[in-house]
Amino acid sequence: MTIRAEQIEVGKRVRVTQQIPHGTGTFTTTVEGVVVSQGKAKTGSWFAHTADGKLWLDRLELRKDDGEFVVCNLDRYSRVEAVDGASPSGGAAEVA
Repeated sequence: MTIRAEQIEVGKRVRVTQQIPHGTGTFTTTVEGVVVSQGKAKTGSWFAHTADGKLWLDRLELRKDDGEFVVCNLDRYSRVEAVDGASPSGGAAEVA
């Protein structure tokens, strides 16, 4: 099931796993925390070729257990999972 950043509730604990393809392999990273904010945000991009030169990204801001804030730019390689049985959409899902 596909889930978008705007479907994830603020205050829920989630685990975000992201993959970055490189060469013949993949770099994988995982971060877990409580959702502080979510939504779409514009970013400057020289390759966006849009009228205002901006590219919209799904963003998810998390607060980790140690207090650190992490901003995740979600893409097709991102997987968002609810933690502690709290499910934003019924279970783990990939972000489109």
